[in-house]
Amino acid sequence: MNTTPQQFASDNYAGACPEALQALLEANDSGHEPAYGDDRWTERSTNMLRELFEIDCDVYYVFNGTAANSLALAAMCQSYHSVICTPVAHIETDECGGPEFFSNGSKLLVAEGLSVQAKRGKLTPEAVEALVTKRSDIHYPRPKVVSITQATELGTVYSVDEVRALSWMAQKHKLKLHMDGARFANAVAHLGCKPAEITWKAGVDVLCFGGTKNGLPVGEAVVFFDRELSQDFAWRGKQAGQLASKMRFISAPWVGLLDDKTWLRNARHANAMAQRLYTGLRQIEGVQVLHPPEANGVFAQLPAPLVDALHAKGWKFYQFIAGGGCRFMCAWDTTEASVDTLLADIQSLSA
Repeated sequence: MNTTPQQFASDNYAGACPEALQALLEANDSGHEPAYGDDRWTERSTNMLRELFEIDCDVYYVFNGTAANSLALAAMCQSYHSVICTPVAHIETDECGGPEFFSNGSKLLVAEGLSVQAKRGKLTPEAVEALVTKRSDIHYPRPKVVSITQATELGTVYSVDEVRALSWMAQKHKLKLHMDGARFANAVAHLGCKPAEITWKAGVDVLCFGGTKNGLPVGEAVVFFDRELSQDFAWRGKQAGQLASKMRFISAPWVGLLDDKTWLRNARHANAMAQRLYTGLRQIEGVQVLHPPEANGVFAQLPAPLVDALHAKGWKFYQFIAGGGCRFMCAWDTTEASVDTLLADIQSLSA
């Protein structure tokens, strides 16, 4: 039995969910399969994603989110183009220049970060238009893509209307809309809508659907709703080292995740644990929760001595993401007992 305590630094800390592992084992026991994505597991999971999104989309599997975002944006841009994003966008802060590298130089244009929406990690149509209309001369990298993260890096969720408004502004200026969906499942769980309603029906052209943070051992899906954008993407992925020879071991766990709505149950549970943590933190004196959680992350301001005491006791959580605040992430397997233990330690150490 595993006695290692659960942590709250990242939902990446969690292992793979049983359903994904079972599908992986079945793929391993299925004998010889064609390589490089021509296997039946890849075909099956791809068709399941098409059913989920209610559209005949193109799907490509890659190893991680950095590759998904970088290669998707590279497929949407030329080197002289630019991508509009928020100051806290993962593509801006945490992908080591991958989007610029794989696009041969497309520049990230960072929107303002002072509005109420911006401080909660969201891009607004007004911020998009301000950057698009700022300059139009030949010396300025031509805006081509708007990139949003759903759920955002600060744990907030774009509503369907908010995505539609961004899509309208993007289309007004002939831009494409990219969605970094590392925690897309958590956003859908919060909204209670169908995946199609918050993606292509709202104007999203490309979605990077995260599986790793929602119970997969590895692997993200790049979903092209605008199929013209996926031309040559297979070659782009191959060149970037993202074409798995035994692709079935990347795609098969998706079968387990998508079957019987496991992906949604996992996300709902993680979100519920975040709500439990949020409720508990609000009752502790000296702790200021920055905003109510809408997905599976809780952001709070803790006194420096309390932060140090928690680290000394072995708790792991990030501080660099929330502008000085602490981020506590819940995962598909986070237990009520783990949440309550963390709350008890925060309570006792803050006394």
